[in-house]
Amino acid sequence: MRPKLVLGVASLAALIGAGSCIAILFASTASVSVPARPGLLVAASLLLPIATIIFAAVFVYRHTARRRKLQAFVTAVLATLLTLGLFVLATILSARRGISDPPAVTQPHTAS
Repeated sequence: MRPKLVLGVASLAALIGAGSCIAILFASTASVSVPARPGLLVAASLLLPIATIIFAAVFVYRHTARRRKLQAFVTAVLATLLTLGLFVLATILSARRGISDPPAVTQPHTAS
């Protein structure tokens, strides 16, 4: 097992895949105060992390001599977990703080 290769490639794949997806999402929704329905660009940007994870697994598979399938699988799983972690971190950091639910609107009482 080549742990440096597996960890390095999985980390790089997660950074590139999730980072590019997050950057596209932030750039496309930066001008809009309330996010509307996601467009084709936003949906297509979710393919970037998948592509980088597959590329990383193939890269590790091709650059190892023994236990190729195991190392490629470990790389894919580790890159997936790191990507999900980056997505959660970006969600937490970009959440609007201090904004609570709007006050409830009460109907005026009219005597009948």
